[in-house]
Amino acid sequence: MSNGRVWLAVHRERAALVRDLESMTVDLWSTPTACAGWDVHDVVAHLVDSARTTRLGFVRDMIAAGFDFDRQNARGVARERRAEPASTLAALRAVVTHTSTPPAPIATRLVEAFVHGEDIRRAIGHTGDYPVAETVQALEFQLRTSVKMGGGRERAAGLRLIASDAPLDVGGNSPAVRGSALALLLAVSGRPTRPGELSGPGTARLTPGSPPGAAPPGSPGG
Repeated sequence: MSNGRVWLAVHRERAALVRDLESMTVDLWSTPTACAGWDVHDVVAHLVDSARTTRLGFVRDMIAAGFDFDRQNARGVARERRAEPASTLAALRAVVTHTSTPPAPIATRLVEAFVHGEDIRRAIGHTGDYPVAETVQALEFQLRTSVKMGGGRERAAGLRLIASDAPLDVGGNSPAVRGSALALLLAVSGRPTRPGELSGPGTARLTPGSPPGAAPPGSPGG
């Protein structure tokens, strides 16, 4: 998939998230999300920081953070989280069409947009609408990437993942987990899924949550 198509999907998702946030009451910004220790406001601030991150800026931030992904992300949230949600939303609106990226594969931008978009939406009881082909690309990237680097390779090890809405079937004869590409992406990324979103004998093994010290999805820079 071309970089242009990836950026088109990312920009559309950022714009859709802005619209959703515009209709959200202020009190919901303090709702906890599936990102441990981060509320909705924190995740939005992280998305602003990620959208503004350049390759050189990422290197500088990592040096300042002592090469600690968690510390680097926390510093980014603190830098971009405004006193009022409306101001943080304005900052997100301003970066909708940015194409800045840390030194990471372009697929990390899809993971970043889709998984964190769902972190926000699911915290308040909603679900986004994501393009299936790009969701599969994000999922395939997560399956190749270690948990330590924000992926989900170890979570999916020994499992067969079958997408119900896309031609994705990986894992051979291992215990199967079936679900939409989005549900599989969330589970592989260490996110909880809703009852009934996943099925099959391998479902219980694809448990949510990241081990201590794991980087958020899409890292570096994610």
